[in-house]
Amino acid sequence: MQKKETIAMLLAGGQGSRLGILTKHIAKPAVVFGGKYRIIDFPLSNCINSGIDTVGVLTQYQPLLLNRHIGIGIPWDLDRGYGGVTILPPYISDESGGWYTGTANAVFQNMPYMEYYNPEYVLILSGDHIYKMDYEMMLNNHKKNNADVTIAVLKVPIEEANRFGIMNTDENLQIIEFEEKPDEPKSDLASMGIYIFRWDVLKQALIENEKHHENSDFGKHVIPYLLNKGNRLFAYEFEGFWKDVGTLEAYWQANMELINIVPEFNLYEPYWKIYTNNAIQPPQYLGEEANLDTCILGDGTEVYGEVYNSVIGSNVFIGKGAVIRNSIIMGDTVIMDNVQIDRCIIAEGCSIGNNVKLGYGDFAENQEQPNIYETGLTVVGEKTSIPQDIVIGKNCALYGKLTAESFEDGQLASGCNIIIEEAGE
Repeated sequence: MQKKETIAMLLAGGQGSRLGILTKHIAKPAVVFGGKYRIIDFPLSNCINSGIDTVGVLTQYQPLLLNRHIGIGIPWDLDRGYGGVTILPPYISDESGGWYTGTANAVFQNMPYMEYYNPEYVLILSGDHIYKMDYEMMLNNHKKNNADVTIAVLKVPIEEANRFGIMNTDENLQIIEFEEKPDEPKSDLASMGIYIFRWDVLKQALIENEKHHENSDFGKHVIPYLLNKGNRLFAYEFEGFWKDVGTLEAYWQANMELINIVPEFNLYEPYWKIYTNNAIQPPQYLGEEANLDTCILGDGTEVYGEVYNSVIGSNVFIGKGAVIRNSIIMGDTVIMDNVQIDRCIIAEGCSIGNNVKLGYGDFAENQEQPNIYETGLTVVGEKTSIPQDIVIGKNCALYGKLTAESFEDGQLASGCNIIIEEAGE
């Protein structure tokens, strides 16, 4: 068989716990973004746009929706007889295997997949970042430097550098030191979690680290190991848009930035398209009394009310007299008449009854998870139903088949949660 020069290993098994109720039943890479896409669409599209046609997707946490979305890779032109996209879940063999316990351990457990293609280079990617990047340019830089490893880096404000893995380099961007979340950073070059390895170097490093670390990780173990060993590691400085949407506020803000008149992250560029598995939907419909300003509307959405500064997914129904502001409404959601929604995130398949108010009142710290729900956003989990005439405050989380009896006096105060588990969850 023809040898593949470069293959990609896409790490997509993360839980995304800081997204709270949004990732209760789906992996973070499967979360909807920009109305019609899912987060994993961006690295997958980057791969095919960069000429990389062999991608292994490593899944673990709640993979059902992610697997269904990727399918055999048709939307990304990755449905190929040799190469294409392959889902790589954890497995157990007679000799080894088990849950992935770290980023490097996950790749190590899929050594047979990589050996099958025997590539010159292996590209390691994360499945939960929003960005456009030409990996071919990074690969050319890797070859030019005769590097063993190239790490994509992004300049960050020095006062924020202690939140990242920081690369200290010489004048040629050769890495001389790596610091994981240092107290006093020496550089502003933060790792993006994107690596290109020479296959022989990666293979040896994975095998060696697996002997000493049960939860081997690229940033904590593999990169320091190769630096200490004297391998040639270089930084590749990326200057485009890149965002980790790992918190509710970052996720909300990244969606809101899409609706600027000239968005920093442009989804409409014809030369670098973002592909997705999007079912064919009917056209949008705007009713006689509909009023919209500065928003994104997905296919098949019907609007009879008002929508301002919001991102609306596909196949959403918005009733008469409803007013939606500064919010994200994901697909297949029904919002009935006279509903008022402000600064909320509503996941897929929800039902909001007549006269409901969401995101109203004064700010209050969330009583159960203040580290997740901390900026006033009210979040409604997937397939949640909220009965009519309910008033819900800020900084709340709701999930489940809620009834009028779920609410005291028809209200939920700011900072409170109602999460009703279904049988078997």
